[in-house]
Amino acid sequence: MTVVLKLQHVSVPMPPDRQDEARAFYRDVLGMAEKQPPTALHDLNVVWFSAGDDVQEVHVFPDESMNHNASGQHLCLQVDSLEAFRAEMSSHGVAIEETTPIRNRPRCFVRDPFGNLIEIAEILGDYD
Repeated sequence: MTVVLKLQHVSVPMPPDRQDEARAFYRDVLGMAEKQPPTALHDLNVVWFSAGDDVQEVHVFPDESMNHNASGQHLCLQVDSLEAFRAEMSSHGVAIEETTPIRNRPRCFVRDPFGNLIEIAEILGDYD
């Protein structure tokens, strides 16, 4: 049986022609490195970002409808300090949405400029 090793990427929508806003948020506010998408996808106007030192990525793609399917639809980024993250978001004027606490997983949510929900979590140990 094949084993899933880890999350490789998450794709989130943005309205067409808003790549600069995607860069301003994911690169400049969240501090993620922009990554060159494959040449074969150049015509799709996607913007990719590395999530940490591994091969995990966030892909932001143009979507004319911007139809968010469910309130629970989100991606989660692990950070080394949730407290420092909160201060950084405050300095950028990004609203923080509180959520149900989980033991050893301090977390909160933010939204990118297009309304996509992003969970930010610090991993301190087992949650149960």
